[in-house]
Amino acid sequence: MDIRQNISLKSNNTFGIDAKARYFIEINSEEELREALNLKGYPPIFILGGGSNILLTGDLEALVLHIAIRGIQVLWEDDSRVLIRAMAGEVWHQLVLWTLERDFGGLENLSLIPGNTGTAPIQNIGAYGVELRDVFESCQAMDVSSGQLRTFSAQDCAFGYRDSFFKNEGKGRYIITSVDLGLSKAPHRMNTTYGAIKAELKARGCVKPGIRDVSEAVIAIRQSKLPDPRILGNSGSFFKNPVIREAEYLRLQEAFPDIPGYRLPDSSYKVPAGWLIEQCGFKGRRFGDAGVHGQQALVLVNHGHASGREVLDLARRIAEAVQHKFDVVIEPEVNIVGPLPPALSKR
Repeated sequence: MDIRQNISLKSNNTFGIDAKARYFIEINSEEELREALNLKGYPPIFILGGGSNILLTGDLEALVLHIAIRGIQVLWEDDSRVLIRAMAGEVWHQLVLWTLERDFGGLENLSLIPGNTGTAPIQNIGAYGVELRDVFESCQAMDVSSGQLRTFSAQDCAFGYRDSFFKNEGKGRYIITSVDLGLSKAPHRMNTTYGAIKAELKARGCVKPGIRDVSEAVIAIRQSKLPDPRILGNSGSFFKNPVIREAEYLRLQEAFPDIPGYRLPDSSYKVPAGWLIEQCGFKGRRFGDAGVHGQQALVLVNHGHASGREVLDLARRIAEAVQHKFDVVIEPEVNIVGPLPPALSKR
């Protein structure tokens, strides 16, 4: 096991923040993970996956375990369904491409989401009308205190909107090592109800789309709106879309007739945080090297040399402006490693 010291994490987080890890180990197997968890005399551990959903606000006085366990296999299949297992270190989009090559359906709407497979259940990743929980069967996670593997069902994971057991009661207690997904075989039932997908498929002249067509449409949409983190540091959507009560939404609609909102089954409304931020005048603005993307106000970016603290200060400023203008609290979707300023704390 190679234990490295004072390692820059700039290439290990999509924001491109140049923070250092006091100690760093790349984990390539469950056995190595168990061995690392048993090390004595080191600072507390910090689990790092693809680094796509974190904002580092400073150096980490920690033993950073970079989960890089790879492998994809078919566990079971019949004429209409297939169950696959992907190890936690698999790049999510590469997993999606792997399923498309085999004509396995279910992940096409989740194409090009950055990050690794092991972090997908933590966030319950979702896009364009589909969430991970729609195809999730179970995951295997290692108990940090005992080193034992435990299987978590979908019910155990308590999935919510960009939320799960692993972000709450299970945070810091378990490390996901693999994920099992139940996918379809042709003929597939695809979700093309999302407006942007419909429009993109129509523009492509695709009347009877297959799962590859849907994936390509999603990729085109994402590339048109979201910056490539290899070129412009970012972590995708920085804030969650707030969910508010119906009465609150109707109040806002009276004051702001153009406000978009999506009615949920419980009569609450999901309001696009990007719209709220844009109305506050932040879209495309730059504050030093920290800024807001010009095509999508929900995305905060690093123009080159922004520190995590500078990005966090911008996020606080945005959250305060939205609350002042709309009396709506927006919360970060990104995992902030460091203290949250008051305007970003959960309420």
